[in-house]
Amino acid sequence: MGLGRGLLDRPFRTLRNLALASILATPALAEPVTIAALGDSLTQGYGLPAEDGFVPQLQAWLTAQGADVNLVNAGVSGDTTAGGLSRIDWTLTPEVDSVIVALGGNDVLRGLPPEQAKSNLDAILTKIEERGLPVLLAGIDAPSNYGPDYEREFEAIYTDLAAKHDALLIPNFLEGLTRIEDRAMVMRDHMQSDGIHPDASGVALIVEAIGPVVLDLIARAKP
Repeated sequence: MGLGRGLLDRPFRTLRNLALASILATPALAEPVTIAALGDSLTQGYGLPAEDGFVPQLQAWLTAQGADVNLVNAGVSGDTTAGGLSRIDWTLTPEVDSVIVALGGNDVLRGLPPEQAKSNLDAILTKIEERGLPVLLAGIDAPSNYGPDYEREFEAIYTDLAAKHDALLIPNFLEGLTRIEDRAMVMRDHMQSDGIHPDASGVALIVEAIGPVVLDLIARAKP
């Protein structure tokens, strides 16, 4: 009787063990890569409905490419590189896997010294580096209002710091717009009335230009 029960139980034990082995062999589902986008009004989405801003549009673009990613909007309107430095510590929460840094435009608008902006960005990148996180640095196309030396020094900040910190680099955050040669058309069709901030269609062009580099950032962030 006992022998018969044992023979009957054996197939069930075998099935149970196989099921357990299958569960143990199944890899855990990977968590999405979390990217904090540290920036100013261009990152924050100034003047636009929430869904039309840079971060939501970039999130949608990346998802359409099959990326498992979660973007955090750490953009603050009017922020300078000094402002970004003052809040980088609490931006780098434990769940953040990588960072986009897009600051400097307001430094230029205020005519702040390039060496000051470089020092602030260097400190921001150092803090990110200390966390062992990959970073994408987005620069700006500085205007010539303050002279060619200022323009040259400011634009060199991003190339120099990207090399120093092994960061991915987009030389100009607005590259998607500057690729269009007809400047009048850009201002008419892709910018808000202030002439500084892109409208929803302008943001879409920016995202198309930056998106492929963000995919590289995601690849660096994966274990």
